[in-house]
Amino acid sequence: MKRAWQRMLSGRRLDLLDPTPMDIEIADIAHGLAFVARWNGQTSGDYAYSVAEHSLLVEALFARLVPSATPTQRLTALLHDAPEYVIGDMISPVKAAVGPGYEDLDKRLSAAIHIRFGLPAVTPAPLKRQIKRADRISAWMEATQIAGFSEAEATKLFGRPAPAMIDGLSIRLRPASEARAEFTARHEALLRQIA
Repeated sequence: MKRAWQRMLSGRRLDLLDPTPMDIEIADIAHGLAFVARWNGQTSGDYAYSVAEHSLLVEALFARLVPSATPTQRLTALLHDAPEYVIGDMISPVKAAVGPGYEDLDKRLSAAIHIRFGLPAVTPAPLKRQIKRADRISAWMEATQIAGFSEAEATKLFGRPAPAMIDGLSIRLRPASEARAEFTARHEALLRQIA
């Protein structure tokens, strides 16, 4: 039988076919996401735009979209792409080509991650839609600021965000160590607010 687990830097052994909350560590998630590049690395700048950085932006956008969001809901937004610390970030066309196997793996990892941090295993559909809206705004910002898309092309794909929604926010390109530290700190701050 082929190996279906990965050794994490924390020492945990994560079974990809049957992940358990006990094998999930935020240090592993933050580290992995800080080194996973969005847009398959096809972005301008001296640093890759990481999934950790994207997750921080999505959580900030979600908070603007849903000002009454609870810390639990904001933590769910921050962790919306957390499985990518193990399975990487595939652009939508690749996900479509891979098929349902990728989605199944993503769902299993998401459930284990959510349970580990006290969230519902499955994100309720209304919350998932709100987070997806923030994700699409982030994608528009990324596409136009660092991925070489014209505003017209990005708007066709992701929709144009209201100017007030993105006012004062920007895409940050920085070393993985900085993105990892900020992601970890934000996770801890939200957990403190939940407790």
